Amino acid sequence: MLNTLSLKDAERKVFRTTFLDGLWDIFIGCFFMQFALAPLLSNRMGDFWSSAVFLPIWAFLFILIWVVKKSVVIPRLGSVKFGATRRAKLTKFTLIMLGINIIALIIGFFFAMRSNVSMGLLYSVSMGFMVLLLSSIAAQYLETVRFFIYGCLFCLSLLTGEWLFINYKIPHHGFPITFGISGLIIILTGIILFLRLLKNYPLPEIDENMKD
Repeated sequence: MLNTLSLKDAERKVFRTTFLDGLWDIFIGCFFMQFALAPLLSNRMGDFWSSAVFLPIWAFLFILIWVVKKSVVIPRLGSVKFGATRRAKLTKFTLIMLGINIIALIIGFFFAMRSNVSMGLLYSVSMGFMVLLLSSIAAQYLETVRFFIYGCLFCLSLLTGEWLFINYKIPHHGFPITFGISGLIIILTGIILFLRLLKNYPLPEIDENMKD
């Protein structure tokens, strides 16, 4: 019984270290930056292409994260094959996130078809709620409170941007300002976490006797 409990505790500890490297924080921060940069491109490229142009960037970042994890993080933290309970939990999390994303896509399509100035705030509130729901579920299932904080920051960026647009006529609904600041904060958080990991978990020294 004690061995079973200790194995579960060890598995949980390893699972939680998965998000200590800050790489996904950097990825999320770059996602925020898209909301800051895409509006600046929309006049020339249109709303669709100003967002679609970032797809190759997301593919590159995803591959880069995978390479860094494999070559830098795993040699320091190691890897583990999670048990059936943990895998089932991750599968459930994936299905829930997929379902919510589909709903968010339908809502986004609805607003795109019926877009007008009066629906701007309603769209922001709806989108903010969906992101906050996603971040809350992610924080619970992945046991990482930062993801919930990022969801709150996303909502704050949306609503503050709309407030700047309504009261001060800041162009692009204020998103280049609000999401730009939020994105930089999250990216810097990820960089700090990554540098701290490099400091706290140096590469294990290779015993010269083992090489012979």
